[in-house]
Amino acid sequence: MIDDVDTARAALDPFRSRILAALTRPGSASTVAEQLGEPRQKVNHHVRALADAGLIELVAERPRRGLTERLFQASDESIVLAPSLTGVNAPSVPDDSGTTEADQLSSRYLLAVATRLVTEVGSLVRRARDARRPLATLTIDTDIRFASAADRAEFTRRLTDTVRDLAAEYHDESATGGRWHRLMVFAHPRPSAADTPDPRSPESPPKDTT
Repeated sequence: MIDDVDTARAALDPFRSRILAALTRPGSASTVAEQLGEPRQKVNHHVRALADAGLIELVAERPRRGLTERLFQASDESIVLAPSLTGVNAPSVPDDSGTTEADQLSSRYLLAVATRLVTEVGSLVRRARDARRPLATLTIDTDIRFASAADRAEFTRRLTDTVRDLAAEYHDESATGGRWHRLMVFAHPRPSAADTPDPRSPESPPKDTT
């Protein structure tokens, strides 16, 4: 997860994004230049910038034509920008006392909770990786098609009751060695293919759904 502006700029630069994509497997400035059809000097300049930003790392060196060829690889398989990069405009979750039933049905509240999810899990992943320890998580992801708004409302009520009852059954405030976990359940209309722009085609602007 990227949480500083300079690294975000390096990752979002279109040309450097192409280099990052090419370096999902080890490669050098020369091999990437051949793959992209660009001058090696140009690619080498951006490879150095990506390495300085920590987005790629040196994985090997090998002799080539009397010189030493340096092989780099992307530091991570994927990149997520920290919501904090938007500063004061980042969605925030009110404390428990400020949460209402209307909040729970609000898309703005969903985005705020999702923002917190990205921030917290991104930090935990980094700490777990640095400590060389696994990170226990659970993800449930499914699609459901409701026949009517009434069915959706009834499903929401039953799901809420079920989660509350399970949480009450397994929650132990004073368990020795226990660890707090955060449970979140999201639901939103599934976008159609026409509503979802292809991230590999930056020249195709997203559909205006305002």
